[in-house]
Amino acid sequence: MDLLREARTLRPRYTAAQIRRMVRAIALEVDRAYEGSEPVLVGVLKGSVFFLADLARALTVPVAIDFVRLSSYRGGVSPGARIRLTKDVETDVSGRDVLVVEEIVDTGRSVRFLRRHFERKRARSVRFCALVDKRARREEGITVEYTGFRAGGGFLVGYGMDHAESGRGLPDIFDLPGTP
Repeated sequence: MDLLREARTLRPRYTAAQIRRMVRAIALEVDRAYEGSEPVLVGVLKGSVFFLADLARALTVPVAIDFVRLSSYRGGVSPGARIRLTKDVETDVSGRDVLVVEEIVDTGRSVRFLRRHFERKRARSVRFCALVDKRARREEGITVEYTGFRAGGGFLVGYGMDHAESGRGLPDIFDLPGTP
């Protein structure tokens, strides 16, 4: 599937202009929450890169930026799949406020994993921020403090979200055709 070609014929679920407005709205919330602090923004690679960059530029509070990378055992997210950290932050987060930035949160397994990870590293606080919040498959007890768009089902591509590494760089977010 050529997502770049197909995107020209599809109507975006969220346009680049809507995304920019949402990023600014989230930045205002984050600025209020971290006033007087210098949080560490931790992007979850690869998908968060565009959102993290735009969010960091929209913030007025000073921030440090770092990244983690996760992978799932058994070839993807499935019931019982285990998450593994393949790249950790280089920043010492002990005693610091950590804001984990994801482009999308679905089941919340990565949220649970990373919250425990940064608590073990003795972060002062660990909060989560997601541009797209898909709650339909959310596991119980998962909290995402700062969210943008609320999405139902379907597979999304664009603005960091990909399908088999394709479509990540699209400026809009689209529903992938042929997915529930």
